Amino acid sequence: MADIVDPATRSRMMSGIRDKHTRPELLLRKLLHASGFRFRLHRRDLPGSPDIVLPIRNVAIFVNGCFWHAHEGCRFATLPRSRQSFWKKKLEGNRARDHVAVERLLDQEWRVLVVWECALRSSIDLDRVSSKVGRWIRGKQRYGAISLLAGN
Repeated sequence: MADIVDPATRSRMMSGIRDKHTRPELLLRKLLHASGFRFRLHRRDLPGSPDIVLPIRNVAIFVNGCFWHAHEGCRFATLPRSRQSFWKKKLEGNRARDHVAVERLLDQEWRVLVVWECALRSSIDLDRVSSKVGRWIRGKQRYGAISLLAGN
């Protein structure tokens, strides 16, 4: 299936997609700050440049977009109908890079939390997400993930 917009329009649209300071990231930062947590942003000296870092607690948090990081089982992580081989390779590469970054952080004694975009989409869920994130940060788990999927 061909793209429904011309290449110049698609290029303009894609260039507007952010990798930092996204809406889900800003929401989580606001929730963390309101809960009394203080943090640093986008530490480039750490593997994967985590979106949020709580250095005192040795916690690195990634706020992952469900589409861009191929959130398995999520309804927001669908493969586009056009150029499927390109997108499949691209998204699989993103997942592999995420996995390597998490493993390297764990090897360096960091605790790692992934908060998926789907968990931050509804204002109804924000209090629940805030409390889950706070409990995880105060806990002892080395790795965690929070999403809308069952069990998270």
